[in-house]
Amino acid sequence: MQRPRRRFLHLAAGAAALPITSRLARAQSYPSRPVRFIVGFPAGNAPDIIARLIGQILSERLGQQFVIENRPGAASNIATEVALAAPPDGYTIQMIVLTNVFNQTLFPHLKFNFMRDITPVGGIADAPYLIVVNPSLPVTTIPEFIAYAKANPGKINYASGGNGSSSHIFGEMLKKMSGIELTHVPYRSSFMPDLLSNQIQMTINPIPQAMEYVRTNTLRAIAATTAKRLDFLPDIATVDESVPGYVATGWYGLSMPRNTPAEFVDTINKAVNEALADPKVKARFATLGVQAMPLTPAAFSKFIHDDYDKWSNVIKTTGIKAD
Repeated sequence: MQRPRRRFLHLAAGAAALPITSRLARAQSYPSRPVRFIVGFPAGNAPDIIARLIGQILSERLGQQFVIENRPGAASNIATEVALAAPPDGYTIQMIVLTNVFNQTLFPHLKFNFMRDITPVGGIADAPYLIVVNPSLPVTTIPEFIAYAKANPGKINYASGGNGSSSHIFGEMLKKMSGIELTHVPYRSSFMPDLLSNQIQMTINPIPQAMEYVRTNTLRAIAATTAKRLDFLPDIATVDESVPGYVATGWYGLSMPRNTPAEFVDTINKAVNEALADPKVKARFATLGVQAMPLTPAAFSKFIHDDYDKWSNVIKTTGIKAD
């Protein structure tokens, strides 16, 4: 009677080990063909630049091509719909940004639920913003800007990339938290010519798009929107120093469709996080005005959900609507 029992236990143990063995084998062979890398913005835009840099790094580390596929339009919703319709087999990844979180609240009738339908892979970088003004505006700090705005309600025009864009939402939060009145001017194309000519006086811009103007003194940076001062711009104060609690930064990260096997997610996450620890990658990021943001899949998931809670509240309480 002992022999059949021992044989049964041996077979049962072997069967239990099969899923683990299968997962290990899949992880070790992944990726075995090119990976589709979807970006919801045009070539040359900041998310595309970051995606191409990360795609090249992943190709070098994992031995397969990561093929960039630009699907711009509808505030990146087109790209997200395409990415989430792909099989959850590890061969489709998407560059996701703060805009994707905004869209969950701004567009209530999407064919997908971003917060439910993605598998977070990991963070890539944060994207600090600067509040910049035309030099003719007689302010050099946020306290001076707030005082001037209160003395001249509605007379400061601020530009954004359109209703529901990050620059719009960040601007409305600044108005609400500081008690000032600004006039929002949304643009569908570049607003820089109008800012430089003083048709508009202020915007909240990602650092990569603002720094050259700041360096040449054609625009004046009066604050960073980060929680603490930036290492590479230590003389520029944060808004939070004058308006406690005001923090508004973008970010870049990776996601896959829901139900993508964890071993594939972990493979990409490990390769990205190892790259983000490389001083050469950090230095390259610094030239782009961003800072590495390595996160585990679980930590990135929490990060996204925390941002959703914050920005959905801002959008609802300020009454922001998308175009």
